[in-house]
Amino acid sequence: MESGCRVYGAVEGIFDEIFVIMDKVKQYTVIDLFAGAGGLSLGLYLSGWHGLFAIEKNAFAFETLKHNLIENKKHFDWPKWLPQTNHDINEILKNYSKQLEALQGKVDLVAGGPPCQGFSMAGKRVKDDVRNQLVFSYIKFIKLVQPKMILFENVKGFTEPYSQIVINALEGLGYAVKPHVIDFSEYGVPQRRKRFILVGVKEGLCSPDIFEQLLKENRDAFLAERGLSTTVTLQEAISDLLRSNGELPTPDRKGFNSGKYGKGELTAYEKLMRGDYPEAHDVPNSHSFAHHTADKLSCYKRLLAEYPERGKRIDGKAREGWGINQRGITVLDPNAVSPTITGQPDDYLHYSEPRIMTVRECARIQSFPDWYEIQKKYTTGGKMRKIEVPRYSQVGNAIPPLFAEQAGNVLKLMLHNEG
Repeated sequence: MESGCRVYGAVEGIFDEIFVIMDKVKQYTVIDLFAGAGGLSLGLYLSGWHGLFAIEKNAFAFETLKHNLIENKKHFDWPKWLPQTNHDINEILKNYSKQLEALQGKVDLVAGGPPCQGFSMAGKRVKDDVRNQLVFSYIKFIKLVQPKMILFENVKGFTEPYSQIVINALEGLGYAVKPHVIDFSEYGVPQRRKRFILVGVKEGLCSPDIFEQLLKENRDAFLAERGLSTTVTLQEAISDLLRSNGELPTPDRKGFNSGKYGKGELTAYEKLMRGDYPEAHDVPNSHSFAHHTADKLSCYKRLLAEYPERGKRIDGKAREGWGINQRGITVLDPNAVSPTITGQPDDYLHYSEPRIMTVRECARIQSFPDWYEIQKKYTTGGKMRKIEVPRYSQVGNAIPPLFAEQAGNVLKLMLHNEG
């Protein structure tokens, strides 16, 4: 079966023609679980998948997904039985189990993975974090819907015992599964971001073992069509978003200014991300600059001028003498890919300007195109962190759409081989 999948690779030079034929022959359907702000759904939309619905608990993140993919792009054929709002997956399982069972045989793909905070290497890895229990809700959902294929994503730290629990459960439901750890920076995303990717396929269909091989075979042609190299540096991603381009009042953030688009020559990546969005907008969406205190501004200027190493986090005792009062910060390297984007805006210092990154710059690094407008608050704090997912966190939690589009292409190839 593996050789049957491989004949559709881009190495034969027929990559785009195949997808045109495939989309005319069949409409491939997907449900996005734990959808967040829609990074995975966006990539699947761009690769020609047709969404049925998405489940996301947080109202802020769902508002971003709704604005862009439900209202703007009409990506979802949303069922009448499901209110078009944010939902907890456990409420869906409790209230709509019969409707989910009725979808059996109609769903090609269930994509997405539970929230990652309990497994994340970036924060405290809490074995008994209640969010870790959502893997069992995920398994219940798969059991009810029984899609042909599964794309399960989580942080690199999603390892024993939970990954094995998921693998064993899916195999018990009749899926052949293959886990991968994939670095998205190898697929045109300007960011070192390794993630646990599990592909599951109903037994009797194309082997899941071929997924990563097809990704690599099709990568160069996919990126070349967009003028991209395999590796895109930070400067190539955001050099047109400098504060020195000029400022205007932020349209949706009173008392703050946003940067204007640069008018110089653009990189291929910047052209791809900008599209025709600047033609109708004076400033990029969510490109609002933070207010820094005089002390912090002085610290940032000194770091840019004097700190000897770029791209490496400054924390612990290394902060002493530099006036760094926060837990740590990284001075970004313009000539390398970015470190993993997080939901914490103070983690990174811009490579040439004394300021933290804007939401739009983070979104660019995550490969969200500029037309994808992030919604609700920019930041939050204190107790509200438990219930609000502001713009920085929405972006930091997302799957890069540029990778998701490539994954969507490959999954369609695998299904088409069986069709």
